[in-house]
Amino acid sequence: MSADNERLARQIGFVLEIDKLKRVLRQTPVTAGATGDARRENSAEHSWHIALMAVLLAEHAGPEVDIERVIKMLLIHDLVEIDAGDTFLYDRAAGAEQAAREAAAAARLYALLPADQAAELAALWREFDAGTTADARFAIAIDQFQPVLLNHRTGGGSWIAHDVEGVDVLTRKRVIEAGAPALWRMAEALIRDAIAKGWLR
Repeated sequence: MSADNERLARQIGFVLEIDKLKRVLRQTPVTAGATGDARRENSAEHSWHIALMAVLLAEHAGPEVDIERVIKMLLIHDLVEIDAGDTFLYDRAAGAEQAAREAAAAARLYALLPADQAAELAALWREFDAGTTADARFAIAIDQFQPVLLNHRTGGGSWIAHDVEGVDVLTRKRVIEAGAPALWRMAEALIRDAIAKGWLR
């Protein structure tokens, strides 16, 4: 097999592998359709949604933020859930082992790609996970803001299903402020409204 054919074969193999993200269910419900039926979003849907949100909300990022890099981070950061599963933010027991599960998943998944692409995507995944750059902080803000929107729009969604405390949401979602202060102001207002309506304990 030629080098070009081998490269393409590895890329296609990765493309087929990441299709499995469509099978990973998250806790957050999608907003109700015409029938009023609510269902949980899958991680691929979540990744698409937040990537598009980054495009639409780019004006709320700092001037140093590279939106193209942010979009890449948002599209790939949850791929590890193919092996590691989705960890509910408020599940402390599952959260304790999350980093190790996800690191092992990243090592396996990105190794499927040609070396240059593997290095680029793994570096972006680590950057998002560390959350120390402006790009990562904005990406994290978008990622954390989206479930607030969906849970509020669905009348409490996973917050009610898991009896989540309002103070816990306020504390854990405060990370939004570091990447997008305007989004944090909206998120905080939605969270406080959910507390007032009894959707958060």
